[in-house]
Amino acid sequence: MKTFSELAQSVSYAEKGTQILLNKKDPELSLMGKGRSAFAFRIGATNKVLKVFFPAFTHLAEKEASIYQQLIGIPYFPILYEWGANYIVIDYIEGNTLFQCLQKGIPISSDHIKEIDQALAFAREVGLNPSDIHLRNIFITRVGTVKIIDVVRYRQNKWCSQWDDLKTGYNKYYVQRWFPKKIPEFILNLVASLYKSESFSKNLLKKLLSN
Repeated sequence: MKTFSELAQSVSYAEKGTQILLNKKDPELSLMGKGRSAFAFRIGATNKVLKVFFPAFTHLAEKEASIYQQLIGIPYFPILYEWGANYIVIDYIEGNTLFQCLQKGIPISSDHIKEIDQALAFAREVGLNPSDIHLRNIFITRVGTVKIIDVVRYRQNKWCSQWDDLKTGYNKYYVQRWFPKKIPEFILNLVASLYKSESFSKNLLKKLLSN
């Protein structure tokens, strides 16, 4: 198998307006997902994921690698195996994100919520400020444990209320018997889009969570 560096170098992008599209990659790489700053690939049938940052975000590779190093020993976060100029290599996580759990109707228990709280508390104990915590970067693994990825913003100074808002939504709505446990993807995306907006829609969501 090629080195991690060689696999990262095999990835090329094409720009279409403001979008970054995947152009080429090594056949050994299977696309797992696309974020704001990178593509993530599973390496063959291994237990490793290669995250390759877009050209404008290559500086984040070293930053995220150093944060994963700071989280060593905390079982709720993946292990960092290697990093380079534009990539990091971490654990492949078998399971479903909270987003997928809601989409598929997979139960999210109060124990999962407590585990996430514990994970973020451990991160704070090592001097980090967990931020950008959303449904797509929290996994419930095949054995029912919690794993959290995408830690690059864990050193920002301002307080991020995203997880607190999600937890409030869970405690206020999700646990109710009448609340649907399976939600269509377009509705989840719509709610996420409204939450990110700085408009009346976001203020309305905040009121729904606080009343």
